[in-house]
Amino acid sequence: MTPGLFSKKSVDELLQANDLDSDKGLDKSLGLVALIALGIGGIIGAGIFVLTGQAAANYAGPSITISFILAAIGCGLCGLCYAEFASLIPIAGSAYTYAYATLGELVAWIVGWDLILEYIFSGATVAVGWSGYMVSLLQDVGIVIPAELANPPFNLPAMFIIALMTILQIIGLRQSTRFNNIIVLVKTLVILLFIFGGLGYINQQNWLPFIPENTGQFGIYGWSGVLRGAGVVFFTYIGFDAISCAAQEARNPQRDMPIAIMSSLLIATILYIAVVLVLTGIVPYTELNVPDPIAVGVNAVGEGLRWLKPIIKIGAIAGMSSVIVVFILGQSRVFYAMAKDGLLPSPFAAVHPQFRTPYISIVVSGVVAMLLAGLLPISVLGELVSIGTLLAFLIVCIAVAVLRRTRPDLPRPFKTPLVPLVPILGALISGLQMVSLPGDTWLRLIIWLAVGLLIYFTYGRQHSTLQQKRIQQTD
Repeated sequence: MTPGLFSKKSVDELLQANDLDSDKGLDKSLGLVALIALGIGGIIGAGIFVLTGQAAANYAGPSITISFILAAIGCGLCGLCYAEFASLIPIAGSAYTYAYATLGELVAWIVGWDLILEYIFSGATVAVGWSGYMVSLLQDVGIVIPAELANPPFNLPAMFIIALMTILQIIGLRQSTRFNNIIVLVKTLVILLFIFGGLGYINQQNWLPFIPENTGQFGIYGWSGVLRGAGVVFFTYIGFDAISCAAQEARNPQRDMPIAIMSSLLIATILYIAVVLVLTGIVPYTELNVPDPIAVGVNAVGEGLRWLKPIIKIGAIAGMSSVIVVFILGQSRVFYAMAKDGLLPSPFAAVHPQFRTPYISIVVSGVVAMLLAGLLPISVLGELVSIGTLLAFLIVCIAVAVLRRTRPDLPRPFKTPLVPLVPILGALISGLQMVSLPGDTWLRLIIWLAVGLLIYFTYGRQHSTLQQKRIQQTD
């Protein structure tokens, strides 16, 4: 009898395997502060320093503020679902692992392959934004990087920063989190300087009309633009997903994971809304379709905030560096989890004997992200990440409701409130925002998933440890 495509991994088996692996596996060194910083480090980056301006200019105008609120509500609902799973199943792999325990292997593969899209493209997206700010800062001090070396198809600064952060990840989790903690503090202070420094220069006329009239095309201003803007800026919130990827390396995941997920979401949302209001109040939204919108906002004020210009750029550069660290961490842990299950080749699960990091997964994640950052523009990368993230969120919300029904007896350190209402609303909001994204983004997602299914049926299914175990049991 051939094992089914929807064979599930037992939650009890997952937890037992994690206990057996604890002494020789990944380094359990993350406390609550480090986890919150990891979430903020992943959330506050290219979204606040790059995509805020582009989403306002292209889709929603000043009402991009509403887009961020909608995205935050959707992420909050999804975050509650992630929090339950992260405390219940504190194992590397995030949504992939949750899907394997609730919806079966085929769905888990789709989610895992989707997370590869999410994290690798996220790292590449942020690196392109990092490149724009670095080129601008160097130009301010008289160093000019030729355009052909800082744009597709050969964005050298973007490739450089990914390589540097990949090396940091290999050296060790403790070193990476120390770096991230410092950078999160720096970029939060820089953002606060911009918010409070810019308040006195807001021109309320720049907010009118707050919701620009729709151009006659879906998603270009009007309420449809607000919805599309929410789908695009959803990308900016995915850092909390990376927290769940690091669950296996947390010291007290049952207590700390829910607190870290919800705290990082709340802090980031407050900062995002404040930045967007100040930015669109200082600069007409039509002028914000640039790689460095906050720097444009500082320039628009003139001498009053001129002193802040280099600080903003340094904060953006440092901040996006930490985001790349978080995304490479998340991606490598998904590779690690899938390889442990036999769905990817075993070298992806190799742990460095000294650093206790999945170094081969980290190297592969970094190299692929480098190539994407060098070849593709930020607009294509950002929309692909958004649709991939929304699909993962949708599946996690469904999985919470399913597991509550199939295994109500499991001890849950944190429970998503108002089940099934919260998971259903989280899934609906994620689905609606997916629908609002452009057709070519959907086409790219479908092609990506088709390639993934081909790999699953030609390799993953034959090498799956769960399938092999089930075959042995039936022989």
